[in-house]
Formats: sequence, structure tokens, C-alpha cells
Amino acid sequence: MKLYNTMTDLLVDARRRDKRIRFINGEQDEVELLFADLWQRAEALLGALQARGMQKGDELVIFCTSNQSFLVAFWAAILGGIVPVPVAVGISDEHRFKLFRILQQLEHATLFAEAGLLERLLEFAGSQGLEQVSRILNSKTVLMSDVQPGGAGRLADTRPEDIAFIQYSSGSTSDPKGVCLTHRNLCHNIRAIVEGAHWTEADQSLSWMPLTHDMGLIGYHLSVLAVGMNHAVMDTSLFVRRPLLWLQKAHELRATQLCSPNFGYKHFLKLFERKGLASDTDLSCVKLILNGAEPISWELCDEFLSALARLGLQRSAMFPVYGLAEATVGVSFGHPGDEPSRVIVDRHSLRIGDHYRPVAADHPDAVSFVRVGKAIRDVQIRIADDADKPLEGGQVGHIQLFGASVTERIYGDEAATHALFTSDGWLRTGDCGALIDEQLIITGRQKDLIIVNGQNYYPHDLEEIVATLDGLDLGKVVVVGATPTGRGTEELLVFVLYRQELESFRKVAEAVRNILGEHVGLEVDHVIPVGRIPKTTSGKVQRALLLRDYLNGDFEEITQQLAPRIDGPADVDEDPLVAELELICREFSKERSIGADDNLFEVGVSSLTLTEIVLAIDERYPGKVDISDLFDYPTIREIAGFLRQQ
Repeated sequence: MKLYNTMTDLLVDARRRDKRIRFINGEQDEVELLFADLWQRAEALLGALQARGMQKGDELVIFCTSNQSFLVAFWAAILGGIVPVPVAVGISDEHRFKLFRILQQLEHATLFAEAGLLERLLEFAGSQGLEQVSRILNSKTVLMSDVQPGGAGRLADTRPEDIAFIQYSSGSTSDPKGVCLTHRNLCHNIRAIVEGAHWTEADQSLSWMPLTHDMGLIGYHLSVLAVGMNHAVMDTSLFVRRPLLWLQKAHELRATQLCSPNFGYKHFLKLFERKGLASDTDLSCVKLILNGAEPISWELCDEFLSALARLGLQRSAMFPVYGLAEATVGVSFGHPGDEPSRVIVDRHSLRIGDHYRPVAADHPDAVSFVRVGKAIRDVQIRIADDADKPLEGGQVGHIQLFGASVTERIYGDEAATHALFTSDGWLRTGDCGALIDEQLIITGRQKDLIIVNGQNYYPHDLEEIVATLDGLDLGKVVVVGATPTGRGTEELLVFVLYRQELESFRKVAEAVRNILGEHVGLEVDHVIPVGRIPKTTSGKVQRALLLRDYLNGDFEEITQQLAPRIDGPADVDEDPLVAELELICREFSKERSIGADDNLFEVGVSSLTLTEIVLAIDERYPGKVDISDLFDYPTIREIAGFLRQQ
């Protein structure tokens, strides 16, 4: 594939093709946009931005729910040499505070948002007493309605070394980190992705990944645009509400290129096992499903492929990959057409510098790691020890990268930039792994980063939130992510230093769940009392020891004792319909005991769990309740009353 100099050059070529983007906003709500029309709309918005005084090098923070508006704004910025900064729209306080921190951190930021979102942001900023943020929102916001017909903007003279856009990390109580990507970074990585996946303009892609995510934006818009591929972008919230629609649309569009991290397969299978897909669904058209963004579960891959084999999905379609934002996105790919494979090793041979020890699958200390392939073009991978010295093949160590797609800096943070690189210029990924027969496996994360539903969270951020509760100080709370064998997706665990009787801990556990649910939108799998927090001699918490004990089953008895006492149908409301809905809620609410009059938005369950509850109700009472109805009827008893009205 051609190597472009800048992203503007890429779009210049793309607009000459008779290809289009399909935006899937609902089951019966779809619109198409020709590549040429994307250019024209971007030029018009650029004119509006420049009329407001925006210049090359300024930042445009894109914060909107419409995928079509997002892409128009992204390309408007690119064409004008303005730096787009994608930020996800969420429902929790954490998402709003992250946006506010980014707006204050950037030097010349303007916000691009929808009118309704702006109104809610202003209301929230006012309620929090954030006067500086309110001034930024009032004076430095542009809406799509500001675009005037015929006002095409002036294209900038862009160079390969210019910043193309900034990818921001998650962060709830600390400053988020902005990874600066140049046009050179993007162009090299896009070419490598297209060549590594064997994509052609005859392919058709379909993605539900958010455009604020590097896989969604770079992998399944910029890269497929570069190769000249028709592509479809499904609204992420639509996938969450209607996961089966993902593969229904793949059948209808004859899509050849899909993608999903672990949680997407898990979410799809939950409903697929209940409802299935139409018997004439044909997935033989699917060539590849890129699987990345989370640690890859062999068991979940196998379950997904086995479940869909009768619909024509080939095992070779599952395509495990490895990547990270600091390397643009793509780092290693397998070979298209090969079936996924794994390495089974002794979990006690995974220390830095160890040679991995292969064992049988039924070995008591066996752990599986999916092979994620070899380095793609323009990327080098090495495995290093704690002193950044290269290790031999088969030794476990720190994964480090070098190449044209690796970022050069973190925005406005010299210390973070310096810490990101070794003395000889290799990028520290923070991940650990090994090269086995020249193929990479990922064994863990060096800095305990937690990934839930494809989103990154830092333990200390979540711990600071929990520590605001009375009696829970920093050092008494430890947050850990765990991936038990066979579970597929990561669990969120909170350990709390607590030496009183177990029965009184229930209120503490409930408070922990509620505060993380309200502030971050996360659902905790287990809140576990411990008599001691293990620490190093320098006072650093040893999360790995708590995780090891959990995976070894040391806390199983405690978690069983703390589980809600709702084993049978007796402990439910006297109203039969309310009782039925209570049992549905309990099926999905993990350890939460949800009463008939509890507000579903205040009991610490995630938006994904609420969606699963609504889907289950919809199975019993088709077409009667939608997720939006919960805002008007937020308790089980009110939902029951609403159902009776229907």
C-alpha cells in the first residue's frame, strides 16, 4: 500500500473513490456518506472554525454522540492543521471531570459538542462551582449548527512531523495523559495495518468500537479509508442495547472485516445463548475479526467460534492482535488465514528473566496465553529485563518497542515523556511478555492497569475515590483487576483493611460499590475485607500478592459469606410481577441485592448491566420496556406498574 506523507494526502486520495461510510444509529436508522461528501462537510466546518479565529496548531476537543458529526469535526481539524482531541461522552462524573481537566490542560483548546451536551456540561460545572470551566465552555465552544453553507475553510500546509491528533488516557482523579501522534506516526501505522491484515478496497468493514478508541478510529476508519474500503460504523450504545444486531448487520452487508475486544464477545454470547440469530444468517463472508484492546481470553475465543460455527464463521476469522496508543495502535499481528493458537505454561515461570515452562492443559498450574503474532511493518519488538537489557527468545520480560509509529512525547508532561523511554530510545509499554518462536505473548501488565469493558482505569484513581468514604483512607483500600481462568473478562476487586466482624462489613461493601458506580460507572465484582495490606519495605502496596491469593481461592469462603442471601425465590416481593422482575435483576447484578424500591441508578450497577436487565425483561415482555424508560421508572416496582399500563 502507498505510504502517505500526511493525513490530508490520505483524504485527498480517498475523496476520489466512489466509496461510502454507513452510519448505523438504530435498527431502522442508517445514513450513508460518500468519501467526497465527507471532504466537503469537513471543509465547511473548517471554515466555521477559522471564522472563530482557530489557527493551525490549536486543539479541537471533540465531544459528541453522533459518529457522523465526530468524523466531520475530526477531518475539519486535520485539513486545517488543527489538532483533534477525541474525548468519550459518558454518563458518569468521571467522564465530565476528565473532559474538564483536558480543556484546562490544553493551551489553545476549543470544544466541539452538541447543544444538548453543552447544556448539561454547563449545568454540571455550575453545580460543582467550576467557574473557570464554565468560562471555557461559554466562550470556547463550537456547535455543528455554527456551520454556514458555502464557507469552505483554508487548507493548512501540513508536514509529516506535525501533530495529527492527541489520544488521551483514562483518569478520574489525576491529570489524564495525552499521547501526541504525528502524521508520520499515523501514516506508517496505517500502512502496516492494511498490509498486515491483507485488506483491499474490495473488503467491507463493520465496527461498533467507539471512534474515541484507537481501534475504532485508526483501525476501522482511518485505515479502511486509506485502502478505499466501504465501511460501516455502528453506534456503540446500539451494540450494547442490541448486541445481536452486530452480526445481523455483518450478514446483511456481507462484511469481511470486524473487530471486538473480550467484553464484546461475552456480551454478544449472553443474548445469543437466549435468542440466537435467524437460521439463514450466513457469516462465511467474515475473513477477520481483530481481537485486541483487552487481554485476550483463549476460552472466550473458543466459545465464540464454536457457538457461531453453524452460521458459517470460520475459526481462522479470529485474529488476535496487540497494540497500544503510544505506538499509534497496531504493534503485532498474526498471519491472516491461520487459526488462533495458544501457549500453555506454568504460571510459576513468569517472573522477569524466567524461561517459560510449557505444561499440559490439565496441569494444576497451567495458564494459557494467546499468540498475538509478529511485529508489523515499521515496528520492532524486544523483551528486556529490569535494567532494559534485551533477553533471549522464550524469556519473560518487559515488552519494549521502537519504530516509526511510536509517539515522541506526552502532551505538556516532560517527566512522563522521559519515563516512557529507555536510555537507548525504546518505548516502555508497561506490559510483560515473551517471544516464543518469534511470536509475542502478553503475560501481564507491569503497572497494574485495569481494563474493564475495553476502557483503561488506574488503581490509584479508583482507590482515591473509595478513600473519600468515612473510615477508608488511602493505604487501607487496594483496587485490583483479575482475570480468573475460564472467565474471559476481567473482574474488578476492591480489598479493604477491616478487622471487625464480617456481618458489619456488608454496609462498607455496599458503600464502596455505590461510590464507584456513581462516580466512575464501574461495577465491582467483589469487595473483600482483609486483616493486612501487604506492602514492600518502602511502603508500596503489593497488589500482586492480593491477586495471587484471590486466584488461588484464598478468599472464596469470605466472598460466599458476603454474597446476598437471595438463593431462592422466597425472598421476593408479594406482588408476582415485581417478584419476577426482582429475580431477573438478581441474575445480572452479581453480588448486589436489588430491592423492589431501590433506584437502579443508585445501587452501583453498570450501564451494561442495566442494559442486560432490560434485554431480559424484553424477552419476557417484548417491546414493552426500553432502556430510556428507566429514567422515568427507575425502581422495579415502578417498572412493574409501567408494564401493567402497557
